[in-house]
Amino acid sequence: MNKYKAAFFAACLGMLLFGMSLITLGSVTLWLRERLLLDNISAGTLFSILPVGIIVGSLVFGPVADRYGHKLFFIISTVCLFIGFEGIASLESIPLLQVCIFLFGFGGGAINGGANALVADLSENKSSGLSLLGIFFAIGALSMPSILASLKNSFSYQQIVAFAGYGSLAISLLFVLIPFPPPRQVQRMPLSSSVRKLLKDHVVILVSLFLFCQTAFEAIVNNWATTFLTALSIATDREALYTLSLYVVSMAITRLILGWALTKTSQRTIMFITMAILISGCIFLYNSQTLAVSRLGLIAIGIGLASGFPVMLGVIATRHPQVSGTAFSLVISFALTGNMIINYIMGVVAESSGIRHLTTFCFVLSGMMLILTLTFSKPLKN
Repeated sequence: MNKYKAAFFAACLGMLLFGMSLITLGSVTLWLRERLLLDNISAGTLFSILPVGIIVGSLVFGPVADRYGHKLFFIISTVCLFIGFEGIASLESIPLLQVCIFLFGFGGGAINGGANALVADLSENKSSGLSLLGIFFAIGALSMPSILASLKNSFSYQQIVAFAGYGSLAISLLFVLIPFPPPRQVQRMPLSSSVRKLLKDHVVILVSLFLFCQTAFEAIVNNWATTFLTALSIATDREALYTLSLYVVSMAITRLILGWALTKTSQRTIMFITMAILISGCIFLYNSQTLAVSRLGLIAIGIGLASGFPVMLGVIATRHPQVSGTAFSLVISFALTGNMIINYIMGVVAESSGIRHLTTFCFVLSGMMLILTLTFSKPLKN
């Protein structure tokens, strides 16, 4: 680890960039629609390309990193982010902008998976290292809206997004100079053999299902919590956005604490504690009649969701160290489909039956996560 401290720092920078990239498109939606004269269908089609790019990037990074090391893919990913930022800032052609948004998603998905796999490779306590890495995602996700809000009177959105692209390019040049660890596969195993081996491991399947629920949970909170609070007259738009920020901050602070706690306590104990907090958060949100109770619920949900990714990815990296990148590709890609599928279903239910059913989804997903945690508690204890 000491030899590759700079590589650990590179992974943190990569995760910060992923957090920024994931939130950028949503933050500049109104500006893009006005600039390009997009209707709802055109905007929806344009923005749906981003998750496709993220899933493709998540699928590709693992086998490449296992065979050729992380450095090349880190550089390619940040260059893709640079192209994406500059395309969003400047392009007027919709087809070219679609290509840039796909590359934007591809770079983000690849660097997200690559950063997690790299930190897992470098960390003696993998779940602890991954918890610390997760903090930088939250910093990146929170920073982009804050930067846009604070600088909008001095710079245009175009200038701010373009500058973020230049930052990505500068970081890619930094990655050229940083030493990364060598590939984990000294003897290169055929990709088909690696995948078959992973799919035969029941723990990989269970972790994939858990993270499917986790990503779906995060998606519905990120996308529907503010609508839930405003539609039920619990909060104003501004209060709802602030409450959502508290949820993100609570998750980030919890992951900082987990970086220490996971070196002292078993993963199983941590998971059961956070699952209990998650379910209590769902109960608070279900019974929320006031803004204070709603905030308490979302803060508890943020705490409850904080342990999922670092602990589960840590289990996978420990079980399959020689193909950790490929394993992360499979698990993260499957998890991201939960984001897309459940978020879409939530939209259909909200339209037909009301936004109140957000809490129904929260209870169902948290219940499934608890059952899955109980199912593979033995690997968590080890």
